[in-house]
Amino acid sequence: MSIKIRNLVLLLFMQLSMLSVVAQQPFWVFFADKSSENFDPYSYFDSKAIERRMKHNLPLSSFTDWPVKVQYVDEVRRLSDSLLGQSRWFNAIALMATASQIQEIQNLVYVVEIRPIQINMEPCSADVEILNGLPTGVFPQIEVMGYSAFKEAGIDGKGVRVAIFDGGFPGANTVEAMQEIVKEGRLIKTWDFTKKQENVFYSIQHGTNVMSNIGGKNKNGFPLGMATGAEFLLAKTEINREPYSEEVHWLEAVEWADKNGADIINSSLGYTHSRYFQEDMDGEKSLVARAANIAAAKGILVVNSAGNEGGGSWTVIGTPADADSVLSVGGVEPGSLLHIDFSSFGPTSTGKMKPNVCAFGTSWVANKKNGFNTASGTSFSSPLVAGFAACALQAHPELKVMELFKLIEQSGHLYPYFDYAHGYGIPQAKYILNQQKESQPKALELMAENSKVVAKILLPTQFQIGDSQYLYVKLSDENGKVLHFKVLSVYQKEVELYTENFWKDLDFSTLTCEVFYKGGYYQINLTKP
Repeated sequence: MSIKIRNLVLLLFMQLSMLSVVAQQPFWVFFADKSSENFDPYSYFDSKAIERRMKHNLPLSSFTDWPVKVQYVDEVRRLSDSLLGQSRWFNAIALMATASQIQEIQNLVYVVEIRPIQINMEPCSADVEILNGLPTGVFPQIEVMGYSAFKEAGIDGKGVRVAIFDGGFPGANTVEAMQEIVKEGRLIKTWDFTKKQENVFYSIQHGTNVMSNIGGKNKNGFPLGMATGAEFLLAKTEINREPYSEEVHWLEAVEWADKNGADIINSSLGYTHSRYFQEDMDGEKSLVARAANIAAAKGILVVNSAGNEGGGSWTVIGTPADADSVLSVGGVEPGSLLHIDFSSFGPTSTGKMKPNVCAFGTSWVANKKNGFNTASGTSFSSPLVAGFAACALQAHPELKVMELFKLIEQSGHLYPYFDYAHGYGIPQAKYILNQQKESQPKALELMAENSKVVAKILLPTQFQIGDSQYLYVKLSDENGKVLHFKVLSVYQKEVELYTENFWKDLDFSTLTCEVFYKGGYYQINLTKP
């Protein structure tokens, strides 16, 4: 079916479903062509964006960078109600129009596709609790990732530019937690895409909380995030109770971040059931997933929260966390380091592993009132990892973006084990610095006995009541797709992982059982009797 025919079918459906043909609706309108005429990359891009392109051996000017044709924008604007925004990368504009106006626009020879916008994008929700007793030393949320190792090496994200997309940053330019950033001129640029202005220091404080988990400090000078030396770009992309425009704002923000030299983007945002079905979480359907992959192709590491749907009916990751080139971050309980109940699960609908890594799902944050509190959500595990990534990039400035991506995965405390709740685990600074895992004594023997899979504990551990060691176990098919995973509390010397009855009805010829226990990784191949 041709694009034109598909669009006519789409228009017919919209006309039947609208209460009135004069009702305004939001749309993306995609154009056929554009030109490099009068485009000068050296005047358009920040010098850091030029440096990033040269590092990644990318052209300084490409089709995605060239501006949308002014003639097309002006003609379509005259035929529509209002312009919401535009995207160079997709050669498109977003607008409000009626069904009859869309029919006129559809007939323009340079219009190749029209897509309705029905997405509602919201920050991954956070529970905030005000507590007394602010920690006086290094915060556990960063120490669990090995902050001390980075500190000893003099690594704090210096020279790395981080863009944050969020719903507001009240107090981010005045509170004590971010004063060093402001005084040292490391708050590079701000832009409010919802009001087209520089002021982003109002509205919800979610962005302020998030920023503090990348580079803020508490009143005693202890960091809340690892990248206390990084530079920042702040983009306000959210409006409370706004039904559609956040997708437009996110696409504009990612292009703005590229233009202004971002090395890393933190996006504690996600699309889920407002428009999509779970099977749509394939890393390709949504424009924001596609834009995130384009950003990676331009040398930017996109770090995105997995989402807070793990305990609800949706359960799976949202988009753009589903994109292949996005470092998606799940949440774990601070005490057990196990999956926190609200953190969304992978994989993508096509079976690709998500989340990639994880971090604390509850952390201390700075708030707009110049105070500190705890907050819960993968909104905060994501910036903790973004700060870690900034330090990793400072430690290895030669790395290209996907090399950095893989290095962070490999630094996970569970690696090479992974599952769809924890990914590869919590990134570790020591691995980033020396790229070696600490050797561990053999802790168990994994074996198949009479169609059972048994783990025999080898360490001379004397188990006491209340003591336990966590054992991660999963089964994968011959294509690497995880069929089942779980975490067990081990109190005894022998653990029956899977019984004969478990796979009696499973259709397989060969399976792989993998186990992570006390720093060690074990696997065994199983053949159906």
